[in-house]
Amino acid sequence: MLNLAHNLARNAQLIPDRTAIRFGDRAWTWAQFEALSSRIAHGLAARGVGRGDHVALACPNLPWFPFAYYAILKLGAVVVPINVLLKGPEIAYHLQDSQAKAFLCFEGTADLPLGEAGWAGFQEAGTCAHFVAITVDPAAKSPFEGATTLGALMHGMPEAFDPVRTAGDDTAVILYTSGTTGRPKGAELTHANVMHNAQGVQALTKQDARDVTLICLPLFHSFGQVVQMNTAVLCGAAMVLMARFDPDAALGLMEKHAVTMFSGVPTMYIGLLNVPDAESRHDLKKIAATLRIGISGGAAIPVEVIRQFEARFEVPILEGYGLSETSPVATFNHLEFPRIPGSVGQPLHGVEVRIVDPEGRTLPSDEVGEVAIRGHNIMKGYWRKPDATAQAMRDGWFHSGDLGKRDAAGNLYIVDRLKDMVIRGGFNVYPRELEEVIMTHPAIAQVAVLGVPDATLGEEVKAVVVPKAGASITPEALIAWCKERMAAYKYPRIVEVVAAMPMTATGKILKRAMRG
Repeated sequence: MLNLAHNLARNAQLIPDRTAIRFGDRAWTWAQFEALSSRIAHGLAARGVGRGDHVALACPNLPWFPFAYYAILKLGAVVVPINVLLKGPEIAYHLQDSQAKAFLCFEGTADLPLGEAGWAGFQEAGTCAHFVAITVDPAAKSPFEGATTLGALMHGMPEAFDPVRTAGDDTAVILYTSGTTGRPKGAELTHANVMHNAQGVQALTKQDARDVTLICLPLFHSFGQVVQMNTAVLCGAAMVLMARFDPDAALGLMEKHAVTMFSGVPTMYIGLLNVPDAESRHDLKKIAATLRIGISGGAAIPVEVIRQFEARFEVPILEGYGLSETSPVATFNHLEFPRIPGSVGQPLHGVEVRIVDPEGRTLPSDEVGEVAIRGHNIMKGYWRKPDATAQAMRDGWFHSGDLGKRDAAGNLYIVDRLKDMVIRGGFNVYPRELEEVIMTHPAIAQVAVLGVPDATLGEEVKAVVVPKAGASITPEALIAWCKERMAAYKYPRIVEVVAAMPMTATGKILKRAMRG
């Protein structure tokens, strides 16, 4: 038996009065976390949700995300986290594809109209039985006619719920990822996948119940969800939640709550280093006195950023590498080994990494090839996509689509990507998905979406388009059109209108010729 929710129950029993979550001026103990999660589980069960059912969850970094996440796990159901920046049609696709039975969605704010997009997506999907609005005030009425609220769902429910007995290979989470081959696909992660990954992170960071971790990474993403939230629940560490990353506010929270662990994408570290008048606004020495580890992932962090951050805060930055399909961590800088700038470390215990050529043969040290991974962290497969699963999983190895190399000591270096995926500020952007949308514009005959270097975000999204004969389009007009149809992190900020695309001899668009 292995249900991730038992980690929460254990904390509620052993350290019930210790702080589990802080958000704003409020704090919740492990006992309160357990009680609220149990009430949500009972409320969902009363609406027919049970073992094996899929429940979508769209919520920013508010306490309701972990409360609902662990409630779903308690039922033996499957959590389907949804990116809070998605639009209605994108949400509809996720609900339909995942076969979600219920959808828990934050009501949104003026800056983040998630509730409106979620309600529209729910209605468009037409396949999901229940829509539950997560309101800021649990006692508030539903902002959507015909929909219940999480407060109403929890009302009068018991504060104890014995987690359903699940097997290690039962699916716990479906994380939607994508590639250059089409629409997003759901990576099925089991209870064992996530448990072993959290245990690996805990062991490598020496994390325990005395730690305080600041969570700025979105919890719907595998990095924040497993490396931070699930690992904290595993070891009883306190979590300080930020709904939206702001470097100045993050320094304030580090100082106020004596944060010991910070995880972020490189742009977050750059932001922390460039807060105006940071020395006069914050006690940086106090922050450095308690902060003991920084974790970076999502994209390569510049060596100069590592140097400056470590000099200012006197703390090591550990880099890791992985994908949603690897739960997510595959390799990590080990504290007991020398850290080499530019390397993403060594495999977790129980995980193997090798570099292979196109025929799947292992390459020697320092030769570049595709990164292949196997071990306890590899997903069960892509939900309802056996062909995509078979393509990614070959001879027992997951083929990442990333190019890398290993040195003689086994340190991994990520060199490039086989796929055309763009990593913009730590978010994965998949050109094929955007190209399909842009091709629906009546003035566009041809399009190529690619990533171009950006000093702040790592990469920026660029679209190169060829108008139809007799038609015209300005870059500004196409950017505005895309903005209405794509999540904020996806739409291209750079558009180039050309008469023709550069082509290879076989008629393929030569994207590398357009990156300048």
